[in-house]
Amino acid sequence: MSRAERELQDLLSRTALGVFRLNGQFLGVSEKLARPAGITAAWWQVLGAVLSEPLPVSGIARAMGITRQSVQRIADLLVHEGLAEYRPNPAHRRSKLLAPTQLGRGTIARIEPGHAEFATRLAAELGVEAFTETARVLERLSEALDSLTAGPSGGAAGGPSSGPARP
Repeated sequence: MSRAERELQDLLSRTALGVFRLNGQFLGVSEKLARPAGITAAWWQVLGAVLSEPLPVSGIARAMGITRQSVQRIADLLVHEGLAEYRPNPAHRRSKLLAPTQLGRGTIARIEPGHAEFATRLAAELGVEAFTETARVLERLSEALDSLTAGPSGGAAGGPSSGPARP
């Protein structure tokens, strides 16, 4: 393996490990923000995905990059607790749409003040321009990974492995 290839591989590992750490940090912050509203970060994530429009569970899972089964489990809990409801889907008879109830919208509204305050603090720490650029770079990284993992192979394979698997 050439030095340039090793440097790229190290860059990929640093990026992946940084994103894994960010994921954990964001989940921790999200749990703290959601707790006063009586829900978990996972419930907030699923409920938040349908605030602007009802979506099928599979659509929520695709948008969030998690399994349909995980979203289904949370959606069923949200419906059971009265925070969301299933509605008929005109595009697909068997795939119902998940939509927030008034109680669900009210629950999310209780999170908004803490969410706004944390966003303001993070923007002050990073600077608004850097915060904006960070969001843009993460969106671009996600798009690139979607592009590289889409298609018939659907994986990270690009040729024979030349060493141990790395994140």
